Amino acid sequence: MPTIKYKPTTPGRRGMTVPSFEELTKFSPEKSLITVKKKNAGRNSYGKITVRHRGGGNKVKYRIIDFKRADNSAAKVIGIEYDPNRTAYIALLQNDAGDKSYIIAPVGLKVGDTVYAGAESDIKPGNTLPLANIPVGTEIHNVELYPGKGAQLVRSAGVFAQLIAKENGEAQVRLPSGEVRIVRLDCIATIGQVGNIEHDTVKVGKAGKTRHKGIRPTVRGSVMNPCDHPHGGGEGKSPVGHPSPMTPWGKPAMGLKTRNKKARTNKFIVKRRNDK
Repeated sequence: MPTIKYKPTTPGRRGMTVPSFEELTKFSPEKSLITVKKKNAGRNSYGKITVRHRGGGNKVKYRIIDFKRADNSAAKVIGIEYDPNRTAYIALLQNDAGDKSYIIAPVGLKVGDTVYAGAESDIKPGNTLPLANIPVGTEIHNVELYPGKGAQLVRSAGVFAQLIAKENGEAQVRLPSGEVRIVRLDCIATIGQVGNIEHDTVKVGKAGKTRHKGIRPTVRGSVMNPCDHPHGGGEGKSPVGHPSPMTPWGKPAMGLKTRNKKARTNKFIVKRRNDK
């Protein structure tokens, strides 16, 4: 996905890059596969802000993605589309019965290709198989954690996981973070790497584009008063004043491990992402 760089006609344009979108073939969503996406501005069901710096943004419709991929099915790719709800592009499929669905578009998938789901599928990008039928060393995405629940892992633009071992009804999968995790062999995964590889090279260029995404400004703690933030106070530009940076509520902000040491799923993690 090449990017387009504009001439610096304004301060916002200087250094800004945008995707060329040359991979896209369809520019309006399928009406039968969209639904309302309600805004909550980072608030929970009680109205309390649980995620800060959210609000506003453009109105978008949610595209219903098929993460389960019905077994022993085949469908033809009839379009590649942009999805405002995720970094990856999506592919519109249509089967012989005329039913349509969306999937995350992997690298190399083009209009006219046929993708299959089932244990007998070929090892080609876009095909979905149980991990038991995928050769060791294969690059995969859309990895399922619980059989029948649908893909939960490895769904962002440009990422892929790797199947590194299979034994005793379990597979070891190396995730993009470097973590190695045990997944049951009857869970499904899709072959290939997620498309839109150069997504992270795009330079936003101006604050307005971030506001369009529904992200509000973040104020630095060092410019606040001591009553508002642990970093606040002092004359002029003052240091943090603590052994390490802290959250507004006084907890360490860097390097603190927050995972529950007694979590039920700890036994499925073979290697942590930050282990040497």
